[in-house]
Amino acid sequence: MALPVLSIVYPMADPTETPQHDTIWFDEGTLVAVLTTQPLDRTLDYKAPEGGCWQGAFVEVPLGPRKILGVVWGPGEGGFDLAKARSVTRVLQAAPMQPAMRDFLMRAADYTLTPLSAMLRLATRAPGLGDSPSMRHVYRMGARGGIETGDVGRMTPARQKVLAVLEDFGDLSFTLKELADAADVTPSVVKGLVKLGAVLEEKTPRDVPYPGLDYDASGKALSADQAAAVAALQGDAKAQVYSTTLLKGVTGSGKTEVYLEAVAACLRQGRQALVLLPEIALTAEFLSRVEDRFGARPAEWHSGVTLTERRRAWKMVGQGHAQLVVGARSALFLPFQDLGLIVVDEEHDTSYKQEDGVLYNARDMAVLRANLESAQVVLASATPSLESWANAEAGKYKRLDLTTRFGAAVMPDLRAIDMRAEAVPGGRWVSPTLQAAVNARLALGEQSLLFINRRGYAPVTLCRACGNQIGCDHCDARMVEHRFQKRLMCHQCGETKPMPEKCPSCEAEGRLSAVGPGVERLTEEAEALFPDARVATLSSDMYGSARALKAQIESLAAGEADVIIGTQLVAKGHNFPLLTLVGVIDADLSLHGGDLRAAERTFQLMRQVAGRAGRADKPGVAMLQTHQPEHPVIRAILGGDEEGFWKAEAAERHMAGVPPYGRLVGIVISSPDMAEAFDLGTAMARNAVPLTQIGAQVFGPAPAPIARVRGRHRVRLLVKASKSAPIQAAITQWLAQFKWPNQLRLSVDIDPQSFY
Repeated sequence: MALPVLSIVYPMADPTETPQHDTIWFDEGTLVAVLTTQPLDRTLDYKAPEGGCWQGAFVEVPLGPRKILGVVWGPGEGGFDLAKARSVTRVLQAAPMQPAMRDFLMRAADYTLTPLSAMLRLATRAPGLGDSPSMRHVYRMGARGGIETGDVGRMTPARQKVLAVLEDFGDLSFTLKELADAADVTPSVVKGLVKLGAVLEEKTPRDVPYPGLDYDASGKALSADQAAAVAALQGDAKAQVYSTTLLKGVTGSGKTEVYLEAVAACLRQGRQALVLLPEIALTAEFLSRVEDRFGARPAEWHSGVTLTERRRAWKMVGQGHAQLVVGARSALFLPFQDLGLIVVDEEHDTSYKQEDGVLYNARDMAVLRANLESAQVVLASATPSLESWANAEAGKYKRLDLTTRFGAAVMPDLRAIDMRAEAVPGGRWVSPTLQAAVNARLALGEQSLLFINRRGYAPVTLCRACGNQIGCDHCDARMVEHRFQKRLMCHQCGETKPMPEKCPSCEAEGRLSAVGPGVERLTEEAEALFPDARVATLSSDMYGSARALKAQIESLAAGEADVIIGTQLVAKGHNFPLLTLVGVIDADLSLHGGDLRAAERTFQLMRQVAGRAGRADKPGVAMLQTHQPEHPVIRAILGGDEEGFWKAEAAERHMAGVPPYGRLVGIVISSPDMAEAFDLGTAMARNAVPLTQIGAQVFGPAPAPIARVRGRHRVRLLVKASKSAPIQAAITQWLAQFKWPNQLRLSVDIDPQSFY
C-alpha cells in the first residue's frame, strides 16, 4: 500500500488551539524577533500581524523601502519605543519551520562559524515562496509528430533548441519564461510549437503533491549479507531514535538495494527520507531505480531541475507531501516536516564539502540534523572516509559489511604495470602491456576502460620558443587545453579563451606544444592504437546537460563502445555489464603534494575505479600503471587489505594529531592588494593568544598554493588543535580583535578538505 500523505500544517488562525511541537503563538501586536535572509548579525523586532502568527512562521517584513523574507524566531527583545515598531507585512502560506530545523540551523551556524542569516538563505533557496497557491500554465514535450522534420520552414533552429531543452529535462515542466530562457529564444517560439502540438500547454495547480510511494512493493531478491543488513536497518527505523550506520560494501555488493529497503522502512513509519548523491550525473539512473522499487518518482533537489520544480519540492517537503527526496548536498537544508532517514551515498566523496559561500560538509551536517530529528543516518561507501571508519571503530557509529558482490559477479584481479620496465614511446601514455590487454578484450567482444583523472586535452600549454606556460589572466593557474572545444580553460575560475595560434608572450607562431595527458589526449591516443574499436569519452565537461550525460552513460552500459576513456566521473557508481578491463594510466598522480589525505584519496579512487570491472558474470581485471609499485598505498590497493590500510593510515594521523584525531581550521585572506592580505595575516599570527590558551598552534601566513584567484591575492593560515579543544569559541574571540577594509575578505573553514 502507498503511504498516505502527511497532514498539512499551516499557522492556525485560532490562538486557543493546541500548537504543534510546542510551538509558541504570538498575538497580534506582540513584539516578535524575525530572522531575515539579509546579511545582518542579529534578528529584527516587528509587531505580529493581524491574526497573530506562530514561532517558525515564514513571513514578509519591511526593511527600509523593501519587503524581505524572514522567519519568526522567537519573542522580540524590545528596549525601544514600541510605537516605532513596524508590523510583519504578512504570513506566507508555507508550513512553519519546525523547531528541530531551527535548532539545526543554529547548531550548524555555530559549528561552521557562519552567520545565521546565511544559513537561513541556504534553507530558503527556492523562488516564489511568498506566492499564493494558484493555477499556472506549464509546458512539456508533446507529440513529436507535431512537426514534420522534413519541412525546414517549420523546424527552425530556434524551435530545435526548445525541443532539445525539453528532451534534456525529461518529464519536468516549465513556465513559459523558464522554457524560453533555457532555450535562449523568445516566448513566441514556444507558443508556435504549442500550435503545432510539439509542445503541450497545460493549466495545473501551482504546486501539487508528489505521488505516494508504494513501500510494500516487493524489492529485488537479497543475498544473505544484504538481508542481514536490511534487518538491522529496519530495526533502527522502527525504534525512531537517532543512529548512524556505516554501510561498507565492496563495489557491486548491492548497497543501494539495502538502503532502499531502509527507505521503505522509514516510509512505513510515516516519516520522510532523504537520499544524498555526490554527482548530478548519478541522479537519473538512481531515480529509475527508485521508480522501479516504489512505483513512482520521488522529489528531486539539485541544480539540474527547473526553478518551478525547486519551488514545488520546497513547499511539498514542508507540508509532508514529498515522502522521499533525492538530491545534492543542499537538499539537507529542506524544511522536512518529519525527517526519519538520511542516506549519504558514496559518503567519502569530496563533493559533499561545500567549498565556497557557507563552508560545510554535508556528511557531518547530516549526522547533526539526524541527531536533532531523532532520525537514522546511513553512510554508504565501498571505501569510507577515514573519519567514518574511525567513528565506527570507536563505537560511535554502527557498522554493517557487505563482503561479496551480488550474484555471480566477483571482485576484479588487481595488477600493477611497472612503468620503469615498459618501453613507452615519447608522447604516448598507454604501455605495451596495457595495449595488449585491451586488444585481448576487443577480440572477446568485451569493454575496456582507460582512466585518467585529468579533464581536457593537456594540463599545460608550453611555448617551445620562449618557455612560457599559458596561464589564466585572473589566477595563478595554468590554463588547460580543451581541444574538442578548441579553447583554453582555467579550472579555478572558469575563464576560457580561444586556443591561440601564436605565443601570447613572444608571439612565435607554430611553437605552442601540449605537455602532459588529459582525457581528450588519451582519447586521441586510443583512437590511434585501436583503429577498429569504437572509442567513447566520458567526462563531465563534455556534455551540455545532465540528460545528455545520462544518455551517453546508458549507451556505454548497452555496449555501444569498445573502449571507454574516462575521468573521475566513471568511478561514481556506474554499472557497465560488459566492462572487464580497467586500465589506470597514472596511478601515482594523486600521491604527490602536501595533502594529508593524499594516500586516503588515492586508495579510494583506485579501488572505486577498479571496481567498475567484472560487475556481471564475466571476471574482471584492473591494471594500474605506476612508477612506484613498491609504494605502501599501491601495495595496499593490490593486496586488497583494506582494514590494514585504514589502520596504518589511522596510526599515522593519530601520531601527527591531525583529523580525525585532531582539529584543523583553514583561514584564507584575500584582497586585490597582496601586501594588505599579508599584513592582516601577520597581525593575526602575532596576536593569537585566544588560540594558544587552548593549546592550538597557528601556521602561516603563507601564500596559498594557488596564490591568486579571480584577480584576488590569497594568503593562508592554518590552525591546529587537539580533538577536544573548544576551537570555535577560540577562533571567534581571536577574530574579534581585528578589523579589515571592505575590499579584504576572510573565510574560516572548520575541518577543511582542501588546502589550495
